Amino acid sequence: MNGPILVTGGAGFIGCNIADRLARDGHDIIILDALARAGVETNLDWLKQRHGSKIHAIIADVRDEEAVAKAVRDARAVFHMAAQVAVTTSLVDPIDDYQVNIRGTLTVLEAVRRRDAKVPVIFASTNKVYGDLADIQLWEDTDHWTPADAEVRAHGISEQRPLDFHTPYGCSKGAADQYVLDYARSYGIPTAVIRMSCIYGPRQMGTEDQGWVAHFLIRALEGQPITIYGDGKQVRDVLHVDDAVDTYVAALDAIDRVGGRVFNLGGGPDNAISLRQLLRHIEAITGRPVETSYEDWRAGDQRYFVADARAARDTLGLGAPKPWRQGIAELAEWLADARGLELRHMEAAE
Repeated sequence: MNGPILVTGGAGFIGCNIADRLARDGHDIIILDALARAGVETNLDWLKQRHGSKIHAIIADVRDEEAVAKAVRDARAVFHMAAQVAVTTSLVDPIDDYQVNIRGTLTVLEAVRRRDAKVPVIFASTNKVYGDLADIQLWEDTDHWTPADAEVRAHGISEQRPLDFHTPYGCSKGAADQYVLDYARSYGIPTAVIRMSCIYGPRQMGTEDQGWVAHFLIRALEGQPITIYGDGKQVRDVLHVDDAVDTYVAALDAIDRVGGRVFNLGGGPDNAISLRQLLRHIEAITGRPVETSYEDWRAGDQRYFVADARAARDTLGLGAPKPWRQGIAELAEWLADARGLELRHMEAAE
């Protein structure tokens, strides 16, 4: 099938990196984005500067049925990345969270369903669909939590884990996740769902509520204090955005084989770090002490989440992800350069 590829939320962090990769590969790209998140207009400008007429922007909300229908009309594939992305925001305004994440996703799916062609839809889901994982027994170490179960410790959380939606954000993304899978069952639309752990890398507008790796780096580079919610020992497997983009593109290339499937995506056990471990590494690569304070745990927070990404890696033929120390040092360089800040290197330490 010929035609451009649509990336909803294509001015966002992961969306713009997907659009950049596809444009470099010679594809025309339609970006549908409301530009609601502060700073993302710079990502759209960056795409236009790099790729010129290959980037076609539609500035509209994903709930706008007419705009979405226009964007989908000639698309040969859709990467649905547009979303309300913060748990905290969902708790403040659950109606808007519902509207963006569920209604917006249905708007995209219905626009695709009305097409005669079977247009693939690759959906960005989240590890939050598994809830707080409170039933997983953990051992408390000096600076991180460790699963007592040897299988979880060795491989992480697989797609076989039962869904357990917590917080409005977990509910809205989980419902959207299930709608995307069901449109493959009910209507034969070739869809795939990618349940992501923590993605980081260039062009991330990190805030306290979302994009915590970039947020920590930005605060450290600016000499500002960082607030930790919980004990700082919570563990996530971080994945560089280039590796995430590899996965999305590979899923589209293999859609005839993986339609209707879901994949967990993260850095895996080799890239699992606690917040405390990350802060220590940031201090090493920036040459600055980081002032930290601690607040209560936030709703739905997981003490441990590491994705078992073996299904995605084996099915899609993915290589080993970038080591976290290398990737975070590269992101620190990018953020310092983008913000005109000084990066005083020291010997990086564990």
